[in-house]
Amino acid sequence: MFRGGIVRLRAVSPNQFHQHRKSRKRSFPWLLLLTPFVLWMGVRSARMHFEQPDAILVLGGAEEREIFSAKFARQHPNLPVWISSGAPPEYAERVFSKTGVDLQRLNLDYQAVDTVTNFTSLVDRLRKKNVRSVYLITSDYHMRRAQVIGEIVLGSRGINIQPVSIPSNQIEEPISKAIRDGGRAVLWVATGETGANFALTKER
Repeated sequence: MFRGGIVRLRAVSPNQFHQHRKSRKRSFPWLLLLTPFVLWMGVRSARMHFEQPDAILVLGGAEEREIFSAKFARQHPNLPVWISSGAPPEYAERVFSKTGVDLQRLNLDYQAVDTVTNFTSLVDRLRKKNVRSVYLITSDYHMRRAQVIGEIVLGSRGINIQPVSIPSNQIEEPISKAIRDGGRAVLWVATGETGANFALTKER
């Protein structure tokens, strides 16, 4: 901090310094693995804005996501809505019905246990429905990680993403989460394994 011509440096404890170094070491292998995918995502992002989405994909995990997506679905009356591991069926159906959305458009799935499996559990079903592009709805603090995973998992099946963030007062997740789960998404594309057991030892 700079006050009255004096620069004050905040002291960092040895423990904080070592924790920071350990975090960087854990993220580095995933970062190397993700680099080619990040470049590929940039090319895809330039193309995806020219393709009109033909479905809405909502990631569960917060009540406001169903409320927001119901209003969004009403504004896009011809698109089916897929919700991955969101609120219980009774609540979700009540929210969408109250908003005036035909429940026949609603596809509720509860296989996912985390953000990576939000995508891996639905991608092949979306492909069978000939979905080529989706509106991806989740909270703003969660979108970076969701978009990294989605670009890799959905992109592996030729499905594009147009992100729709829900505003919140929460701080954006640390980039290490996006790197970690991006690595898990690459693992899934290569092997069919999601690394979900590893993720369960971490904060979702």
